[in-house]
Amino acid sequence: IRDWFKSLQQDICTQLEAADGKGKFISDEWERPGGGGGVSRVLNGGNIIEKGGVNFSAVWGQTPEATLKLLNLPTGDDQHRPQFFATGVSIVLHPFNPMVPIIHMNVRYFEIRPDGDAAREIWWFGGGIDLTPHYVDEGDAQYFHRQLKTVCDGHHAAYYGEFKKWADDYFFIPHRGVARGVGGIFFDHLENGFEPDFAFVRGV
Repeated sequence: IRDWFKSLQQDICTQLEAADGKGKFISDEWERPGGGGGVSRVLNGGNIIEKGGVNFSAVWGQTPEATLKLLNLPTGDDQHRPQFFATGVSIVLHPFNPMVPIIHMNVRYFEIRPDGDAAREIWWFGGGIDLTPHYVDEGDAQYFHRQLKTVCDGHHAAYYGEFKKWADDYFFIPHRGVARGVGGIFFDHLENGFEPDFAFVRGV
């Protein structure tokens, strides 16, 4: 999973540089105290992209007490907390042209092994993607959602409706009574089987 996510970051950056025609990503590697690290990649002042970030991380170590409580797992003491592993890719792209939407996307994987026992491993995938146009182009919005529905329908008939609603609810601005952007899909705690879930994440 980590290796595929790292290759995804490279693929996205390569394709964005080619599409932009001018901007180049600058990489900043970082390490996490306690285990792991990542690579943050930023593009500034391109032909199309004013600023964009494509970030990869793979971190591990003792699971924070708050996370264990959230999952109803024993917290133990500081020396005997279960180990976690988390990895993912996230992007935020801001174009110069206000007619081109801002895009957000992330895909991620998380696991915990209580007592170091692989048989008791807890894991899931999550992620999402959405567009925030300043000016909505209905044709573009429909195309975007058709692509998402095609990916979702290829894995589970209920995915698109369920995950689209999750994004729509998240991006609704109650005091204005409007949605922020044209939505997309959100999903989390996906645990229907490793191979089908990983295949879905790759599709997204």
